[in-house]
Amino acid sequence: MNKVGVVGLGAMGAGIAQLCVEAGLETVGREVTVELGERARDRIGHFLTRKVEKGQLEQDARDAAMALLATTTELADLADCDLVIEAIVESLEPKRELFAELDRICREDTVLATNTSALSVTEIAAATSRPERVVGMHFFNPAPLMPLVEIVRAELTGDAAVDAGYTLGERLGKQPIRCHDTPGFVVNRVLIPLMNDCVRVLDEARVSPEDLDTGMKRGAGWPMGPCELIDLIGIDVHVHASEALWQALREPRLAPPPRLVAMAKAGLLGRKTGRGFYTY
Repeated sequence: MNKVGVVGLGAMGAGIAQLCVEAGLETVGREVTVELGERARDRIGHFLTRKVEKGQLEQDARDAAMALLATTTELADLADCDLVIEAIVESLEPKRELFAELDRICREDTVLATNTSALSVTEIAAATSRPERVVGMHFFNPAPLMPLVEIVRAELTGDAAVDAGYTLGERLGKQPIRCHDTPGFVVNRVLIPLMNDCVRVLDEARVSPEDLDTGMKRGAGWPMGPCELIDLIGIDVHVHASEALWQALREPRLAPPPRLVAMAKAGLLGRKTGRGFYTY
């Protein structure tokens, strides 16, 4: 594998693109406007410069990585990629439309991967004429720091696509795990209802976010408290993923707690807006 495409250069997509160039892969990042593409490129360059300042990366390696990154607004520029990772809005129809277009543009042997955290990889793959080449590659936020990537086999995914996703995950310095296409895959299927329970405890036990986080860190050995984690993920992101799992499985614990829904509607989204359970 020599060339990778990343569609969508928001927080997740830019992080994935950063991993790719650091691994020595020629990388094409596609955004809907030139300005968004340049903003993502600047953000990636900033994070790599920070690594140089911390002694984690040589300046020459930083410059070489940036030289591997190209941004574009044209999907056609991904035509000769060996693997394309989609990281656009977490909504089924836009993803299906994108995969149908990539299916027309890319080579027949190109692997198409989705970074969805909760949607059906099988339904996304069904929009293509070659679903055996579609796989899930679920990175965790922030992608450059979180060591896990879930490699998700849809109903018709072939072994070659799964192996390609797993191999790329390893090359990017991640620990891949294989799983089948079920709502929430592995981590979110366990984590989302657990986090929802934690939020409900805030009201039921009349505990503060600080005390809840301290309790889970000191009593259960969590590296980060649930309120801290939801703030980091983004309250709107958690609510969206929770609603997707609720729609798929109809288990009460999967429904987002009213407290989180109200915070999302108020724009209290966590770290990215400066206010969530905590003020930043």
